[in-house]
Amino acid sequence: MTAASRRMLLAAPFAVACRRGKAIGFPGFAFVANSQGSAVAAVDLTTFTLVRHIRLDDHPAQLISLGASVYALTPATGSVHELDPARMAFRRKTRINGTAIAMQADPSGRAIWVLCRENRELARLSLETFTVDRRVKLPAPPLSFALSPETPQAAIATDTGIAVAGTEAGAAVRTAAFEGPAGPVAFLKNGRLILAGDPANSRLAVLDPATAAPVAHLPLAVKPRRFCFNQDGGQLFITGEGGAVAIVYPYQTQVAGTILAGHAPGAMAASASPDYLFVANPATANVSVIDIGTQRLAAVVPVGSGPSHIAITPDHQYALVLNEQSGDMAVIRIAVLTQRRTKAAPLFTMVPVGSGPLGAVVRAAG
Repeated sequence: MTAASRRMLLAAPFAVACRRGKAIGFPGFAFVANSQGSAVAAVDLTTFTLVRHIRLDDHPAQLISLGASVYALTPATGSVHELDPARMAFRRKTRINGTAIAMQADPSGRAIWVLCRENRELARLSLETFTVDRRVKLPAPPLSFALSPETPQAAIATDTGIAVAGTEAGAAVRTAAFEGPAGPVAFLKNGRLILAGDPANSRLAVLDPATAAPVAHLPLAVKPRRFCFNQDGGQLFITGEGGAVAIVYPYQTQVAGTILAGHAPGAMAASASPDYLFVANPATANVSVIDIGTQRLAAVVPVGSGPSHIAITPDHQYALVLNEQSGDMAVIRIAVLTQRRTKAAPLFTMVPVGSGPLGAVVRAAG
């Protein structure tokens, strides 16, 4: 072998590494709700290391990042805890009422709405006073809800169908009856339609927010249990019983097709540039990655046991997969997926976060 040949051979791995680009992490933190550990874990995403557990007095199940704070919901006590992400410390808490099962930030950014199943109500928590200043009574035990981005309205999935409630004082509540409990619910980005899963009939109900009357019923190949929109809201992905992902064009009220994505696909998240859909497969401990543009399977990544939640970093460089059973966070570097010639893709790293991680939010540093 000549000297020139040896120099070319030694330079080859370096050239490949340069083309792939060095992983530099995300300048911020992931906050993870440990549903069995009475704590919120803080993970430094520049080094992908656990830096602290913020202790609570009960088990958190959901987190919201809003303004200068992170908020944690503890369902059993019906409480919302405010955390200081800069100091990584508990700040204050308030009890809403009975058991609380879900929360969402008000579009104004000045309040959080909390869904209470036991007392059949949707409560508004003012962030200025940190007290409940409005309660919307519901006709049936609720399951989940969505807030309209354009009008003061909420759509609530209940044991008997969908309730559409005004969120202003004294507003009316209208209902749409289903044959069984409703599945997930969402508004279009323009607020003009409500999309609701109807598992009993394996279909998607499209409702008019003004009247709660059905506009269309779209048959699905799955019993809808989870929704995920792509980044511009023009495509809706649905998983549930049936072992596939249904694709819907919600503005055209049209089912585009179905993609096989593992044995029992569950939690989902979508990235942009590249446009990928990440689909958790708890039964097989992996994540299927679907190319949204081609609607084809792009990669399969092994993760920990029981993946139950996926978050995308704001720079769309990493997918963070929470593994409920193994108590860790699997990190997928998205750039690597575009360079693979095979569907098998490696995991970037794994971070232990605590017992039963269920939800996460990502915040930039500073």
